[in-house]
Amino acid sequence: MAADARRYEALGRVMAALAADAEVMESCRDLTWWPGGPEGGWHIEWRDGPYASELAEVVLAADGGRTRRARGVHGAEAAGEDRSGHGLAEIEVVGVRFTLRAVDPLGRERVLARRGLWRLSEALDTTRRTSARRPWEELLGG
Repeated sequence: MAADARRYEALGRVMAALAADAEVMESCRDLTWWPGGPEGGWHIEWRDGPYASELAEVVLAADGGRTRRARGVHGAEAAGEDRSGHGLAEIEVVGVRFTLRAVDPLGRERVLARRGLWRLSEALDTTRRTSARRPWEELLGG
């Protein structure tokens, strides 16, 4: 039971680190995760978006950038990456191993340079006026 709690805590820390970077979350299509089997880790997979090593760096940076060997997401430890195309990386968060796999990754630079990428942060920015009416304006007749 305690092992399951630690495993889900680690998943929550990784997802919180990824959610804190809206650009990363928006660029990862078909983001999915599943338990890693009897060893108790997790597999996280996505299409397009950043390379696995870049996503690992996002999680590693969530520890405040102190060291690569911090504890918790306040501490992930980079364990390795494949050399075939940046598609696979492994990190460890609070003792739980995560296998990160990018399917057909574009890399973070290409994703950010791509024009027309829909950005959730822009869509939710209520401080900027647009010509389109907002849903609540439709409902309230404004």
